[in-house]
Amino acid sequence: MGNSNSAHKISAQDKAILDMKNQRDKLHQYQKRITVITDREKEIAKECLKRGDTNKAKLALRRKKYQESLLAKTDGQLAQLEVLTSDVEFALVQKDVIFGLQQGTAVLKEIHREMGGIENVEKLLGENEEARAYQQEISELLANKMSNQDEDEVEDELEALEAELSSVKLPDAPATKIELTEREKAQLAKDRAQRRARERAAEQAAGPMLA
Repeated sequence: MGNSNSAHKISAQDKAILDMKNQRDKLHQYQKRITVITDREKEIAKECLKRGDTNKAKLALRRKKYQESLLAKTDGQLAQLEVLTSDVEFALVQKDVIFGLQQGTAVLKEIHREMGGIENVEKLLGENEEARAYQQEISELLANKMSNQDEDEVEDELEALEAELSSVKLPDAPATKIELTEREKAQLAKDRAQRRARERAAEQAAGPMLA
């Protein structure tokens, strides 16, 4: 009977693998749902640019980028956990796996909260008091959660959308792409960071007036 009972016990490794598979399934569910939302956020960014409202367009793209980065982060983390849980020396990395699963659960909860629903996405276009309060809340939230690389990629996407919507076509554009030097790249990143800091300061100053 002792052998029978031990056969039914779930090892720590089995439980970790099961938890990881559950997180992977949940992540796949979120990936499908969030695609609808991020597609709409990009459309909202275009609509805002057509209105001449660059700030709202950028906010929509920042929200989109943040959600995508959360999914990518969780996906990468789960891929790493798959390696750890299949390791023959599982006992040596058990604490790392458990900690990683705890982090994954926390991020999945954040993804669920961030997704909200399409009705929240539509508030990015709104002009009423409730919509402005929501926009301010999202802006403040993202200010502390996005990396400089994420912010730079948002700037690039915003510029690409502006070019896409622009009716002005430059004649005979050079076929070769001009590569920036490392110093020019550093200066561009610095200029962008300073501009973002000014924008956030202006948003914070405008916060009480929006309330």
